[in-house]
Amino acid sequence: MVRVTDLAQRFGVSEMTVRRDLDDLEQLGVIRRIRGGARPVGPRPFRERHRRNAKAKARIAEKLLSLVPEIGSIAFDASTTILSLASRLEGARRLTIVTNSIETFQVLDGRPGIDATLTGGVHEPTTGSLVGPLALAAARTFGFARFFTSAAAVDPILGATEDALEEAEVKRAIAEGSSEVVLAVDSSKLGHRSVARTFELDDLVFLVTELDPADPHLDPYRDAVEVL
Repeated sequence: MVRVTDLAQRFGVSEMTVRRDLDDLEQLGVIRRIRGGARPVGPRPFRERHRRNAKAKARIAEKLLSLVPEIGSIAFDASTTILSLASRLEGARRLTIVTNSIETFQVLDGRPGIDATLTGGVHEPTTGSLVGPLALAAARTFGFARFFTSAAAVDPILGATEDALEEAEVKRAIAEGSSEVVLAVDSSKLGHRSVARTFELDDLVFLVTELDPADPHLDPYRDAVEVL
């Protein structure tokens, strides 16, 4: 926890300036304001993230449906964006889907034409993902035509990043065995950076957002990846 009075004294600015800056940081989700100061926040709990930008995620999921094959083997990460895709998936014939998300596995399990497989691992409640050595070993066992994944942030220079190192490690392991990586993020994540690097833009084939593909917000990414 940090206090407004301490920050004002440390940086030689007014308390009003500190409060204004803290308000801006809270809007970005970096801190949470409390009486007299603020405290940092970590990754948002899974259910809270599921409700965030729900309309954008639904739009992204509709775009992603055209990229899902009827047969073969693909992978889904543990993001709420890809969970939205899983909930809409129909028409598969002989499609194996491997995921490190308990929630996504539950949505897919028993669907006609889909063989849903869970990686195993240690459950990380804030991200809803399975991580750790078992998840990494399982991820490296398979080969995939496409890996559908999201990110905490996407920067034109740094690429895709995650809030947690273990989450990034599992995603990289899945990508190693994938012919193509499809990154799906809502536009609020564009132009930002988080803690753990996952993919450079050159590692991706598609970048899918809720925006129109011609939107100028996507211009910094066009040379490296196909935007949808």
